[in-house]
Amino acid sequence: MLAEAGVAFEEVDITGVPELEAAYREWLPVVEIDGERAFVYFVDPAALVRRLKQMPADPTEAGA
Repeated sequence: MLAEAGVAFEEVDITGVPELEAAYREWLPVVEIDGERAFVYFVDPAALVRRLKQMPADPTEAGA
C-alpha cells in the first residue's frame, strides 16, 4: 500500500535478530511512524492514510 502511494518506508525483517525478536515478535505486524508505534496486530488502511496525511510534507519539519 505504501509503495503504491509513493510513500518512503523501511521494512525490517526481525528474523534472527534476538533484540528485535524480543521487542517485536508478539506485536507483529508493527508499524512505527517517526519512531512511534502507530499500529500493532492489524493495520487499518484508512487509519494509516489518515496518520500519514497528518505528517508534515517536509520531513525536516517532523518533531518541530
